[in-house]
Amino acid sequence: MKICVVGGAGYIGSHTVYELIDAGHRVIVIDNLSNGVRSAVHSKASFYNADITDVCALDMAFKTECGAEPFDAVMHFAAKIVVPESVENPSLYYYNNVEGTRSLLDVMVKNRCKNIIFSSTAAVYGETETGVCDEKTPTKPASPYGETKLAVEKMIGWFAKAYGMNYCVFRYFNVAGAHSSLKIGLWRENMTHMIPAVVETAIGIRDRLIIFGSDYDTLDGTCVRDYIHVSDIAHAHLLAIDLLQKNRSEIINLGSSKGFSVKEVIDEVSKRHFVNFEYGNRRMGDVPKIVASNRKAKELLGWSPRLGLAEIINSDLAFRQKMAEIG
Repeated sequence: MKICVVGGAGYIGSHTVYELIDAGHRVIVIDNLSNGVRSAVHSKASFYNADITDVCALDMAFKTECGAEPFDAVMHFAAKIVVPESVENPSLYYYNNVEGTRSLLDVMVKNRCKNIIFSSTAAVYGETETGVCDEKTPTKPASPYGETKLAVEKMIGWFAKAYGMNYCVFRYFNVAGAHSSLKIGLWRENMTHMIPAVVETAIGIRDRLIIFGSDYDTLDGTCVRDYIHVSDIAHAHLLAIDLLQKNRSEIINLGSSKGFSVKEVIDEVSKRHFVNFEYGNRRMGDVPKIVASNRKAKELLGWSPRLGLAEIINSDLAFRQKMAEIG
């Protein structure tokens, strides 16, 4: 099939492109390289440097590739995703995430593309009473980032109803790990992601790690979160293509249904390297536990995480060591 991956030079997008090409699909990547890097795009993928808010550039790429026949599916990863930044600059997030997606949907309709897979976030749920979210959990985003993702979900639903489109919306929390080839992974300065932070401390890139809170109502007193390997997230996007071909539209969580505590992550890394850490005060807004149920993903896609915490740590560690050596 012919698949367009918007944001395909970014972390999750680039891993999905690798999975698609390995599965024999023809892939076209559209990315403005604001967060992604050109070298992360698979050599067998076609590439267009375009911004989703630039309707003319976007339409030109679609027209070039959809002249004979439209894309079988469009995968949309292009979004601003930093929660504190969204609080400081909500205008940027509404413009890029919401207005950019409206532009993309308009171009899809114009070029007869009816299937979209949207990378949303479990942040649309906000705080929950049980700590486990399923697709029926009320949506109460706690940041402009979450609000913009929820607004896009609703917009996609209305476009689907009006223009006969099909969609699959994926909601998930923390994505980690690197591709098995170690050619791509998550690498940037001053990362706040938990697993890279622990690994960087273990290999000496950071001096020490602060755990924010040790007295939460969890088994070891530290917060529990979902951590899913990036290749598992990418694989779910491949499975969604078949769902869309059946003219189905769904919102689906991608989660572990269990999660891991911050201390469990540190303990797993400590099996390989010493981790210099200390406990600090709680951060405002942190909840004891929040993970996503994968029941619906199992039922509709036959999906559940194939790679556990050990595999996530091993791949991230190997990738980070490789990049440190290159740097």
